[in-house]
Amino acid sequence: MLSGKRYNTLNDELYRFFNEKVSKISIDGGFTCPNRDGLISDKGCLFCSEKGAGEFTRANLDINEQISEQIEIIRKKWDANKFIAYFQSFTNTYGDLSDLRTKYEKALNRKEVVGLAIATRPDCLSDEIYDYLEELNGRTFLWLELGLQTTNDFTAKLINRGYDKEVYETALFELRKRNIKVVTHLIFGLPNEDKNDMIETVKYISKTGIWGVKFHSLYIQTNSRLYKYYLENKFKLLSKEEYVDIVCESLTYLPKEMVIHRLTGDADRNLLFEPKWSSDKLGVISSIDKRLKELLIFQGINYS
Repeated sequence: MLSGKRYNTLNDELYRFFNEKVSKISIDGGFTCPNRDGLISDKGCLFCSEKGAGEFTRANLDINEQISEQIEIIRKKWDANKFIAYFQSFTNTYGDLSDLRTKYEKALNRKEVVGLAIATRPDCLSDEIYDYLEELNGRTFLWLELGLQTTNDFTAKLINRGYDKEVYETALFELRKRNIKVVTHLIFGLPNEDKNDMIETVKYISKTGIWGVKFHSLYIQTNSRLYKYYLENKFKLLSKEEYVDIVCESLTYLPKEMVIHRLTGDADRNLLFEPKWSSDKLGVISSIDKRLKELLIFQGINYS
């Protein structure tokens, strides 16, 4: 069942743990974001769409209905009987504890759900939420996803991330103290960043002890602030070949046990403006696999 890829895929990692195929179900939990509701900002991150990265979720459905619908869809593609409930849209720890508990437990009450993945911001984690996450971690397969995107302070301000790198590091310390797995999101191709900036960010996360990473290609959707920013500033967009090259090199700097959750972005074709190549997710992944073989390189070869 293991893929034989030159990097440690999430599919392989879950198969090793559960000894069978496990799929993710993307959920909109009805959360918002402090970078949108005025607490930090009312603009959101520059790259974020109106749906807060939840283009493929169904916000109009109850959590149970979302789970049932997605299980039906996934089972038409894969022989899967176990699922990770992925709270994806917006900031999924931004609320009071009772609200979080109600939503998470609703997902965990489904017999098919064997774990939770929670996407959030590192500035939306209180002591009581840390303690509840620790409790959850003791009884289910749990990971938290934190958006870092870049370690370049100038870029972080430009994209309106809304917190300093130190906030990320504090959250990481608290989560690791509780043995909670962390996945960090990175974006390649942010405005005015070059390859060196991107590789420096990768080298930084390689030393943080995180469990996994998601690589995202920057793409511009017409329902994001980035669309207007690009029309006004016309910064350089990465070509497919450049992106593939950066991802392949990045993988070599990561410890071989780090789990690669994503290799590229997942744009909504109906909203995608540029770059067009980012709509071909499978094609990009195939190109990365091919390039790794051509160069005779693999995850961790340059890690020290």
